[in-house]
Amino acid sequence: MVMHIVMFTFQEEVAEALKQEVKLQIEQLLDLVPGLLNMKVGLNFSQEERAMDMVLISHFADREDLDFYASHPEHLKVIDLIKTVAEYTKVVDFEA
Repeated sequence: MVMHIVMFTFQEEVAEALKQEVKLQIEQLLDLVPGLLNMKVGLNFSQEERAMDMVLISHFADREDLDFYASHPEHLKVIDLIKTVAEYTKVVDFEA
């Protein structure tokens, strides 16, 4: 199993409603991209200085499915949205 984790920090001026919309758009990928087995998306409530704003945790059977997801047109649409609102992102991919 491959786990794909992405953490996001939104630009400071991004409204809460837009954060919720980004979360929804990511969650909808579960029904749109074959090979995406499971996904959790959460908006952060921690007030720690080191905290990030949102996290995506997704599962794939293998690296090939993750590669397919990465280049899938529906995923690329969501990435385009994220690029307009994210200050930066961090990613970790690993086999479990």
